[in-house]
Amino acid sequence: MNYTVPILSIIFMAVSALIGIAIPVVLFLVFRKKYKADILPFFVGCAIFILFALILESLIHNLVLTSEAGRAITSNIWVYGIYVGLMAGLFEETGRFTAFKTVLKKNLGNNPNALMYGAGHGGFEAIYLLVGNMISHIVMAVTLNNGMGSKLTVGITDPAALQRVNATIAALAEAQPIDFLMGSIERFAAVALHISLSVLVWFAVKNGGRRFWLFPLAIFLHALMDTATVILSSYSSNIWIIEGAIYFISASCVVIAVTVWKKFASTL
Repeated sequence: MNYTVPILSIIFMAVSALIGIAIPVVLFLVFRKKYKADILPFFVGCAIFILFALILESLIHNLVLTSEAGRAITSNIWVYGIYVGLMAGLFEETGRFTAFKTVLKKNLGNNPNALMYGAGHGGFEAIYLLVGNMISHIVMAVTLNNGMGSKLTVGITDPAALQRVNATIAALAEAQPIDFLMGSIERFAAVALHISLSVLVWFAVKNGGRRFWLFPLAIFLHALMDTATVILSSYSSNIWIIEGAIYFISASCVVIAVTVWKKFASTL
């Protein structure tokens, strides 16, 4: 079948990619210029996301999900959702905790650095998910629209791999243009979540003692977000319901973070 992708879809892909770049850049400039945050936390946030989410967490997923236990996990969406949520929460929040305890230990005196770290951590995730995916989509869409769709499957001999590529092509062509903006809309909530969780872990490390409970709270909230997203996505095809839940959880985390900030920080 010859597929084509609407021009509006391609435009929205490009817009999403630009938003993925703009989010971390704008946050970096705001936190640096307005709140006098240090530069280092931003790049440490980027590095921690790469190390703990893209490398370490992925390694565990490869080990667990390819085992017998993994097959049992993926066969039940509730178990799978909880597993995904816990892994994300444990790895990413432990990454934050480790960064604040080590590399950024000397930066703890400046509270806006918590915001700058969150901008780096969540901002790099936005670049990784939005920019990477949208560029890939744009390349595929342009190839299809130029009548060269067959080139997308050249050299693929594995039937399963070929089926996946064909399914991706079909989904790309059949999607509504607005679908390609949903990822960027979701990123605003995701980055707000990352900044909020960074604040919680920041004060867990900085204040320590009886404030350590903020660290497991951050793990729980992160796990809640990812678990809810996975489970809701399996039960509902209505993207607005899913996005609504994401924004509700993110907004709740922002409220918690602001409350913690007002209680433990003397200045912004």
